[in-house]
Amino acid sequence: MKLIVIQFFIISLLLMSSFFVLSSADSSACGGKCNVRCSKNDRQHEECIKDCNICCQKCKCVPSGTYGNKDECPCYRDMKNSQGGSKCP
Repeated sequence: MKLIVIQFFIISLLLMSSFFVLSSADSSACGGKCNVRCSKNDRQHEECIKDCNICCQKCKCVPSGTYGNKDECPCYRDMKNSQGGSKCP
């Protein structure tokens, strides 16, 4: 019985570590794309990065380039801030 519990515990740890690795990979992918997207933005750079990462995590995409091309990602294009303007840079 103890052997089964130990095996279950080890398998659980392996599955959790795999989940965290996948989550980190997604975050870094957003970060890299958002760094490019915000590199020439006239807004505050930190604000641009923050908003872009929020949009990327929700939409799973970031339009190419530093401006425009929002039709590549309709979710990103259509996300609104509290004032009704575009949330995503």
